[in-house]
Amino acid sequence: MLIQRLTEMLHQIDTVHLIGAADTESSAVDFVARNCVDVMILDLNLKQGTGFGVMRALAHMAVKPRIVVLTNYDLPEYKTAATALGAAYFLDKANDYGRLAAVLQEIGAGPPLKY
Repeated sequence: MLIQRLTEMLHQIDTVHLIGAADTESSAVDFVARNCVDVMILDLNLKQGTGFGVMRALAHMAVKPRIVVLTNYDLPEYKTAATALGAAYFLDKANDYGRLAAVLQEIGAGPPLKY
């Protein structure tokens, strides 16, 4: 259900082009390895694995997407861990979902990744 809401919202932002979705740690890492991904919206709770596992795997890649964590687990220790693993933003689904579009536009205004 959240993926549908996200997809609808992302399609309304002219500067954002959704290229895929993954619901497991391994499929997310594989997708990034095979595609040019500038930004990844990442939940910490996945069907298999965790967002932390995704971020640990991405740390070893030459080109890493900017990571926006969007989670229900808005705990200080999770934010600290996510930031240490490279998350550019840490948003709470309940309180910050409305900020996501602005965050993506802010990221889009910055310099592009070099592939």
